[in-house]
Amino acid sequence: MEEQAFKARLVETAAAVERMLEDLLAVEPKAGETARPRRLIEAMRYATLAGGKRLRPFLAIETARALGRADAAPVRAGAAIECVHAYSLIHDDLPAMDDDDLRRGRPSTHRAFDEATAILAGDALQTMAFEILADPRTDPDAGTRAGLCAGLARAAGLAGMVGGQMLDIEAETAAAPLPLEAIARLQAMKTGALLKFSVEAGALLAGASAAARAAFDAYGRAIGAAFQIADDLLDAEGDAATLGKRAGKDAARHKATLVAALGAEGARAELARLVREAKAAVDAADVGDAGDGLRAAADFVATRKN
Repeated sequence: MEEQAFKARLVETAAAVERMLEDLLAVEPKAGETARPRRLIEAMRYATLAGGKRLRPFLAIETARALGRADAAPVRAGAAIECVHAYSLIHDDLPAMDDDDLRRGRPSTHRAFDEATAILAGDALQTMAFEILADPRTDPDAGTRAGLCAGLARAAGLAGMVGGQMLDIEAETAAAPLPLEAIARLQAMKTGALLKFSVEAGALLAGASAAARAAFDAYGRAIGAAFQIADDLLDAEGDAATLGKRAGKDAARHKATLVAALGAEGARAELARLVREAKAAVDAADVGDAGDGLRAAADFVATRKN
């Protein structure tokens, strides 16, 4: 897929996810709800409807599309994943975590509102994600919905994103730099798990065969690792105006990254290897040209500027 065609597909997908999120995060209460506290829903909307590439939903939707499913179900799943991603960014920016005042070029949620509201907004977004996945409108099959909920819980929780954040915090004050294997494990949990689940969700919704699911699992692992290396390179070499967030914070906080361990050139070599691995995994899934969007996503992850 040519770069312009990919970018158009990415924009189209982001718009569909944005529309879904706009509906799910409506200010007025939904059927069965007592109320939506105004300040809380405004903070949720502020954090979630701030634009962005919507890469995680794109991976879910594009995987399902490659396997033949192109209805609203992958869009709903993508919106749920984006709710978890937005919650993680809210909490990551808090003073007790990374203490960032800037996110996507504007004040982070706890600065735009207050810390208590930001924490509650993150909590509410996380729980909303599971409500979306458990809804029969996401898929009529209860087993599929249960699989989605279980998969997201694993990716976002103790052995996934939250556990990875704990390892990241511990690494900042470790007596010695982490070995490569430990860095890879940390990053696979903190960042890679949710990206990998995005791919898994699309495969699950499309009823992928065991062979196809194994291939897409490999794709998800590679794309997750590649995303984090690219992010670390951007932090080391980018600027706040381009990134929309503070640059250089990894080195300042002694973060465990492959850039720190391998140097910039070594990290770029590993990034290139992971892109090749991701593309090979799409080939192994045997979806032909229908996988071109996922192949292009691997290149996009490696070359993005923010």
